[in-house]
Amino acid sequence: MDNRTVPTNIRQASPAELEITWKDGHVSVFPVLLLRRACRCAACIDEWSGKPILDPEKVPADIKPLTIEPVGNYAIHIAWSDGHTSGIYTYDYLRGLSPSDSESP
Repeated sequence: MDNRTVPTNIRQASPAELEITWKDGHVSVFPVLLLRRACRCAACIDEWSGKPILDPEKVPADIKPLTIEPVGNYAIHIAWSDGHTSGIYTYDYLRGLSPSDSESP
């Protein structure tokens, strides 16, 4: 496995931020609103065309994760305060979304 996509710690840093520390030492801090809008499940992205179904403007600005659970060794599942529960975020996808990854060592 690539150390860049192996988390060593996942925590809710604040009501609006999720923090992941990766095995290579990089720390990613994600605005939870960004994560909810970036969901790639079939309810948010059309499976056939790949086009977004989710209207980002309909995601409440005060969205927050209710639960964050591991899915095997490759992803997390987040249940959101807007009732959305079908998204799975792979570690590869999250590392690619990392807003501060360009600062990685």
